[in-house]
Amino acid sequence: MLVYVVAYDIPSDKRRKKVADLLEGYGRRVQYSVFECVLSSDKYRELLRRLEKRVNLDEDSVRLYPLSRHTLSRVKTLGGEFNPDAEGSIIV
Repeated sequence: MLVYVVAYDIPSDKRRKKVADLLEGYGRRVQYSVFECVLSSDKYRELLRRLEKRVNLDEDSVRLYPLSRHTLSRVKTLGGEFNPDAEGSIIV
C-alpha cells in the first residue's frame, strides 16, 4: 500500500464533480482539489481506469503523486495534521 496525493485542475464543473465524487470513495479530501489516498497496486490501477473515463485529456489535468515511506515521514503540514490512519481516513 502506498499513499498517493491526487491533485486535479478541471475547468468543467460537471467533470470536476464526477472526479471529486470518485476520489471520495478512494481517500480523503485535504484541500478543494487535493485528495490523499492509501491504495494497493490493484486499487491504484482501478482508480486510474475510472479516472480516464471521467476526464477530458485535452482540457483537464489530474496528477497522482506516490509518497514513499521516506517521503511520507517528511511530510509537513500547516493547519492540519497528516495521518493516513486517522479517524475519517478511508483506506481502500
